[in-house]
Amino acid sequence: MKKDFDETDKDGEETHALPADESCPEQPEIDRLWQAEIERRLTQIDRGEVELISGDVVFEKIRRKYGR
Repeated sequence: MKKDFDETDKDGEETHALPADESCPEQPEIDRLWQAEIERRLTQIDRGEVELISGDVVFEKIRRKYGR
């Protein structure tokens, strides 16, 4: 098993890397988790539990906030 490691960036701040061992999920597990999240969100939408916001509104808010 590979060990976790810490490094220091150019400003002397500590940075932390993800562990490079078998505790990191494999792609099939990641896909399964994303599928569960998609289904959870679709259920919320179908039940009217969340408010949907159009992409146009979201991007306009971003442009106003960041001036682009």
